Amino acid sequence: MKFPYGFLLAALFAFPAMSDTPTPQPPPYSLPDPLKMQDGTPVTTPKMWRSKRRPELISLFENEIYGKTLVGKPDKLRFVLREEKKDARDGKATRLRVGILFGGREDGKQMELLVYLPNNVKGRVPLFLGLNFDGNYTTTSEPDIPLPTHWVNGLFANKPADHKPTEAGRGIHSYMFPYDLILSRGYGFATACYGEVEPDEKDRWKDGPRSLGPQPGANDWGAIGAWSWALSRALDYLQTNKRVDSKRVAVFGFSRLGKTAMWTGARDERFAMIISQNSGKGGVSLSKRLVGEPVEHLAGRLGHWFAPNYAKYAKNEAALPVDGHQLAALIAPRPLLILSGLEDKWSDPEGEFLGGANADAVYRLLGTDGISTKIWPAPQTLISSTIGYYLRPGKHDVTLEDWQATLNFADKHLRK
Repeated sequence: MKFPYGFLLAALFAFPAMSDTPTPQPPPYSLPDPLKMQDGTPVTTPKMWRSKRRPELISLFENEIYGKTLVGKPDKLRFVLREEKKDARDGKATRLRVGILFGGREDGKQMELLVYLPNNVKGRVPLFLGLNFDGNYTTTSEPDIPLPTHWVNGLFANKPADHKPTEAGRGIHSYMFPYDLILSRGYGFATACYGEVEPDEKDRWKDGPRSLGPQPGANDWGAIGAWSWALSRALDYLQTNKRVDSKRVAVFGFSRLGKTAMWTGARDERFAMIISQNSGKGGVSLSKRLVGEPVEHLAGRLGHWFAPNYAKYAKNEAALPVDGHQLAALIAPRPLLILSGLEDKWSDPEGEFLGGANADAVYRLLGTDGISTKIWPAPQTLISSTIGYYLRPGKHDVTLEDWQATLNFADKHLRK
């Protein structure tokens, strides 16, 4: 359901937003100040942010939104190189298939990481890391990527029976993964399927790493936490690869996996840059701004993504103790790029912009330039300050245009 609400300024510290395109207008709403402790004490120094406010916000997101994710890598975590093809993509790349065995066993919980490294670059390379929806073989038409056996979603095309991958799915999402362009710009790329980590269905938590973590409870981690944990395990592997500059790894994700990328970047400060591709509500978009997808929808049919406590805020967004701008603030001072689609009303693209804009004060406290505009920019205008933003025409998707903007942003921020 969509909400045809009227527009008002969010709060004294909430930036206004403007655009030539009319948007649904929300009723009045108030945002919690990222630079004010829960007891009202102002946060005035970087030290106070790091030692007090940041841990407080992480705890709030754990308890009320995503759940308390298992911290760190398991003792039995093991990496297995299953393939190294040095002349992949017509000689442009070295392609690796790496088994990341969460419990150390080939027949146990795991994911396969597909890695491309550019052959025309000497030394260590910066790299993009993110999850995909339907298996590594759907991100490329290469015929020698094996058909997986794990659960796949089939969310956007080619819905397979019983969530089993079929040959018809090969390359169906390759437009979302322009490997040759990314490699030509000197970047590596790594991806794995989120459904291999944990199937995206209610009550499947025992099939993934959540079975390794805390016992179920009101703040137990949801599927987003499980997928996020797996991205950190992928980075554990990348830190062992001598061709990868592990201090310049950017984590990205689209839609629910955009929420995952945001939570990953907030929790794991080893990631050098975070890219939100249409992460929407429950991600960087402001939930208190009642435009687009409500908590009632997210916490209902999709409630397995979140902590059980999140359901308390259905039809009660005003009571949320945290919102997308504080999630963005937890990424500070690292670069954050927010990508939106103008017609992606469910995600509320203006709300996504405001989520980044209202993290500005934290970024500036930590010595960066924050975001360079307080006004929602026109489509196809790249904001390339430390908090970046790009709005393209079109709907909920990842396009070549998104990646071109991302690469331009990364050239400025990830190559430093």
